[in-house]
Amino acid sequence: MDERLQDAPEPVATFDHLTGGDEGVQTTLHGETLDVYLHANKRIHIAPARSGSQGGQEIARLHLAGGSYEIEARNDHPLWINGKLVSSHVLRSADVIEFGDKGPMSRFCLCGDEEKPRKVASEILSDAVAYLRASRQPVLTRVCRALVSVLKRFAGQTTVLFRVGVVAAITSLGLLVYQQYQINAMLQADLARERANIEKFSESLAQAREQALTPQDLNTLRDQIDQTLTANTGRLEALEESRKASARAIAAATPFVMFLQGSYAFRETETGRFLRYVAGPDGQPLADVRGKPRLTLEGDGPIAEKRYTGTGFVLANGGRIVTNRHVALPWESDANLTAFGGRGLQPEFTRFVAYMPGRVDAIPVELVQASDEADVAVLAFKGAVPEVAGLELSSVELTPGDNVIVMGYPTGLRAMLAQAGKPFVMKIREAGETNFWKVAERLAENSFIQPLASQGIVAKVTAASIVYDADTAKGGSGGPVMDSNGRVVGVNAAILPEYGGSNIGVPLEKLQLLLDLIDTGETASAG
Repeated sequence: MDERLQDAPEPVATFDHLTGGDEGVQTTLHGETLDVYLHANKRIHIAPARSGSQGGQEIARLHLAGGSYEIEARNDHPLWINGKLVSSHVLRSADVIEFGDKGPMSRFCLCGDEEKPRKVASEILSDAVAYLRASRQPVLTRVCRALVSVLKRFAGQTTVLFRVGVVAAITSLGLLVYQQYQINAMLQADLARERANIEKFSESLAQAREQALTPQDLNTLRDQIDQTLTANTGRLEALEESRKASARAIAAATPFVMFLQGSYAFRETETGRFLRYVAGPDGQPLADVRGKPRLTLEGDGPIAEKRYTGTGFVLANGGRIVTNRHVALPWESDANLTAFGGRGLQPEFTRFVAYMPGRVDAIPVELVQASDEADVAVLAFKGAVPEVAGLELSSVELTPGDNVIVMGYPTGLRAMLAQAGKPFVMKIREAGETNFWKVAERLAENSFIQPLASQGIVAKVTAASIVYDADTAKGGSGGPVMDSNGRVVGVNAAILPEYGGSNIGVPLEKLQLLLDLIDTGETASAG
């Protein structure tokens, strides 16, 4: 051995044991010549040369060598440095030593002072990476051992970085608390918006009550009937005459154009309770200081219903009823649906019936399927299906310039009351039967439920819509759009007053697509 190497100052060096019985332990090297012993439990023992094995097998020897140590294999025991088989090697800091074919493994480290070095997180991780690179064990075994070693050394060796990590963890916790505070603030804002939505729903109910038929309305209507009935009748007759509407087609289609009446409310899914009006001692709904009806899920006040009317028509060959999606699913256009859904309230029909011209009884109906692509839906009679011929679908392609007939119940009950005349209006007023449902029953009993018809010219035809100028109004949605032969070419859907009274219908192709889906059992909408 070179004496100059032996005379070099003794370095501050350590063995960090990565595997074996001393895993996670750090041994500081002192002395010019040291023997390395391996015990049966794979524990490494390092002692001054020839001081005794203490029951272990001598496997290597260390010599001072120019500010480091030179290691040499002893007794034909394999020695691997950084994954390479050697007989001797001058160690450098971070060299990984594997004693034998199956370990254990240690990492050599040179330090710059006389104090026992302290490990920081980066060094612990570096040791793990060095083990992963140098070990010849299977990949899964290496990864598992490296993870276990890192965890043990983090737990047993406190460093500055570890303390910094604790501070960082506390900081992160503070950030999480602050984030939770922000989330809570957002939830409070959402609750405030929900309360505002309930107020809007109350306002809409108040407006609906204002629009309901009252004795005062009937008095006013009685005074206006002479003028409005004459004017409306003359206008419709002139329009039908000028556009040469087919009286035969209208008469043939009338029995199959139905007047739809519906009401829905919001029910709490968990308890099954409906949203109700807060009732006073007399059973009448109470209002708040702003005149809006007060609502609650408690008590036994009247259910807070939204009522509406629409039009539908019966198809031939099966008795299916066609209408608009927004008639079959009226709550989809209700601004309160999203807010109430978040509070566990879901819309539900409280009543949905149809009146057919010439028939007295209201017939319950239900949704079969609604289209996701167009404003069209198919209903069915609940119970026995009336024996009716129904309307045929056209087989002729519609083009701009064609004449069309639109039938329906525009303005709902009010139009039919106007047609019924003053004596009938006075009769139901005197009987006190001005209820939304009672008025329809009396109209049916007296054969006053008859659809109105108007004629127009097709302005535009696309795959998504038909545009025509046939007169209609709210309540006529869902009625048939027919050619001059009385065959269905579309479904009346929307009014466009900003375009000179033009209206929009759903093309026959969209209706046929929905019917085909129903026939094949496929689903177009969950409703």
